[in-house]
Amino acid sequence: MASPGHSDVGEVAREVKASEGGTAVAIADLEWREMEGDDCEFHYGDGTDEAQDSDFPTVERSRLQDMLSLLGLETYQVQKLGLQDALQISSDSVRNWAPQAPRDLPWAFLRKLQALNAEARNSTTVAPDAPPDARPVEKESQVEEIVYWDPADDISADIYSFSELPAPDTPVNPLDLLCALLLSSDSFLQQEIVLKMSLCQFALPLILPDSENHSHTFLLWALRGVVRTWWAQPPRGVGGLREDSVVLPRVPTFAFVRMEVSSNSKSQLLNAVLSPGHRQHDCFWHRELGVGTGPREIADGLVEISWFLPSGREDLDLFSEPVAFLNLRGDIGSHWLQFKLLTEVSSAVFILTDNVSRKEYKLLSSMKGSATKCYFILSPCRGKRNTNLRLLGRLLPVLRVDHSHVLVKVSSTDSARFVHRVRSIMMHVARSPCRRLSLEDMAHAARKLGLRVDEDCEECQRAKGRMERVTGSPRGALRLQGAPGGTAAAVERELRQAQWAGAPAGGLQDFISGLSSPSPGEKQYFLRWMEWGLAWAAQPRPRQPPELAAALRAKPSGAVDPSEPSRPEPLGLEHFLREMGQLYEAESCLVEAGKLPAGQRRFSHFPGLALELLLRGLPLELVDGSTLSAPLRWVTGLLKELHIHLGRRSRLVVLSALGVPGTGKSTLLNTMFGLRFATGKARGPRGAFMQLVSVAESFSQDLGCDHILVIDSGGLITGALATAGGRFELEVSLATLIMGLSNVTVVALADARDIPPAILHAFLRLEKAGHMPSYQFVHQNLHDVPAPGPKPRDRRWLLDQRGDMSSAVAQADKQGDGLRMLADLAFCDPEKLHVWHIPSLWHGAPPMAAVSLGYSEAIFELKRCLLENIRNGLSNPNRSVQQLIELVRRL
Repeated sequence: MASPGHSDVGEVAREVKASEGGTAVAIADLEWREMEGDDCEFHYGDGTDEAQDSDFPTVERSRLQDMLSLLGLETYQVQKLGLQDALQISSDSVRNWAPQAPRDLPWAFLRKLQALNAEARNSTTVAPDAPPDARPVEKESQVEEIVYWDPADDISADIYSFSELPAPDTPVNPLDLLCALLLSSDSFLQQEIVLKMSLCQFALPLILPDSENHSHTFLLWALRGVVRTWWAQPPRGVGGLREDSVVLPRVPTFAFVRMEVSSNSKSQLLNAVLSPGHRQHDCFWHRELGVGTGPREIADGLVEISWFLPSGREDLDLFSEPVAFLNLRGDIGSHWLQFKLLTEVSSAVFILTDNVSRKEYKLLSSMKGSATKCYFILSPCRGKRNTNLRLLGRLLPVLRVDHSHVLVKVSSTDSARFVHRVRSIMMHVARSPCRRLSLEDMAHAARKLGLRVDEDCEECQRAKGRMERVTGSPRGALRLQGAPGGTAAAVERELRQAQWAGAPAGGLQDFISGLSSPSPGEKQYFLRWMEWGLAWAAQPRPRQPPELAAALRAKPSGAVDPSEPSRPEPLGLEHFLREMGQLYEAESCLVEAGKLPAGQRRFSHFPGLALELLLRGLPLELVDGSTLSAPLRWVTGLLKELHIHLGRRSRLVVLSALGVPGTGKSTLLNTMFGLRFATGKARGPRGAFMQLVSVAESFSQDLGCDHILVIDSGGLITGALATAGGRFELEVSLATLIMGLSNVTVVALADARDIPPAILHAFLRLEKAGHMPSYQFVHQNLHDVPAPGPKPRDRRWLLDQRGDMSSAVAQADKQGDGLRMLADLAFCDPEKLHVWHIPSLWHGAPPMAAVSLGYSEAIFELKRCLLENIRNGLSNPNRSVQQLIELVRRL
């Protein structure tokens, strides 16, 4: 089957004639002349020091250090930046400030990225004497066609140069900022940066250049944590949604590279190819965005990756399967090792150039025999037409391609038609037998070429081996799951279980050994591997078609359908920690009953092991999702260990979020504080989880606390009515517990008129007990419908809501019909009731939807309000950890 493209051998020359006004010359009719130096050979980089040295001129050795110094990152080359450094709350968390100097840029980038801000790549600065409201403004991209440079334009700025670093007032290139920050971050902060970039729909770094050490790193570990969802349609059978790490699927891959100089922008072309409809999505950064247009200083050699993911909608899907796109920054002549890798892993390579010189001819001739399809996107320079055509015509048979693989793009070419032509070529390649590799496969090819793979470090590999032993038979290791605490029968059962609990099952013992590793790095690698290993073992089968999925999304959140079969809860880290908690509880019962001397305890160190997870940013379970119970001894043990660890910095503010599943509360907390609560109805565990956020010492006195303990209610509150029986009573008790522990509570509403009855009942109980947290009501628009701003009438509407739910709450508390609405509660003041309307996270239909700037801005304003309330004493006073322990016991 012929490839789409030019229809005859002279079309390339005719297009050149149209652009230059010259005479049409067919490649086949050119008179060949002998080239000087044809006997010269070019050797691929083989990963040796000599090969890599050729990639980096000597002048490059100090350029990285100069950039790190400019950005204030030089101190993080030995002791790398960690995840907790980036998440700490400081005075900057309550003000929307603009960076004033290059040293501010890394922190501004991290803060905006955490908030899923679409303007995170803005690397411009504001002069210190600028007005307070001055902000670097990102140029809104409304381009419907690609804007290509004219060949006559000055394009020297895009050529790699060896000029001195820019003056301080020259914008730092966003790609330089990204590379410098990644080189200054440890593996886990790198992973977090890449994950947040993925959520923002930015292209992700795949190969990270390091000119200082003459090495390149393939970022397999950093990308492994990126999980995406797309519509998978098998050749036969019913399709469904697939959710997987991006490193696993084998997909067609198209690489875009520049040879010497190109008047056409690779990144703009890629963005246009990836954008359905008329709105362009700027996955790949390019100069026309106007958010940092300085020349690249250290980012040449960077390879970025992005994907097109189908949604199952024919009107939106450009491709019927996932397709990967690679973009090499810089000229292939200076970065041949990266180019060599791209030719070995891609289904096809698109080479953009204005000029095919003898040097490039020799370079590309060395690809003879490669199985990769090559396409040229040519914008010929004036005066070099014949030389270009001669060399190109001689090169095509060497690469075993024909004239149909040469596309001419000049300023007069219709952009939309050209993009359609490029897509057609890709579709043809993807439909035919072609190379399909996963990122894991690509990493194997990178190793052969001598590139470093971040996942190959010894600590990471030891942790992976331990994970594989644990996950070999995980459920057999968890023998105490589902024990409902708090009853005499349960305690007796635990006492009996504890007789053999001195020797935990093999899988659990390996898990405990992993947590006990003396190496903090290996311990953290182990936890990440465990999360992924358990997630892969529980991969869901294809789900319902888009129409049914849309209908389910449209169903009001919190509506319970008793006819829906309950699915078993997939295993997660929380199940292993529950098992440890059960062993600790059972042993504590034996000690309290006098059946075990305190000196013979074997599991007393378990709370300390679990605390290390909390301190490293892992959510810990506060309420057991399987039994809907709070294991008192276990939670108390955890808090005691926390009290010892924090020492003098033990003042806490507890912030919780309550609401039915699907109201966006977990995503809200993650975006607000950079946390890792599980999101999505299918993935979110049932229990309530807590994470600890540190407050900078320089800000803790002003804020009035040293740490914020954030609690996510998970899937505990279903929205069921009182008539649902015992489940409702459990929900009320748990909502009362969580709100009673909290200084500040955010209530996520499925509908602006609707408060879940369990939460309303918890309000009533807490009012009667004289303990009320500060509270904020949040209604998030989850269906891409424009959300109104907060209005006073919305507050009244919420206060005046009537119906069966509030009546059911009153009946459950034996108050008759006295309580029929939120306004009947004495603490509710219409003037103080806050209802926040949060726009949708996505602008369009996932998985290719752009992230909404309005979502990020609304979350920032909510965060600022919460922190201001804490600082101004409008929330309940902070507590010490010891006071929190006593409150847990009372509640």
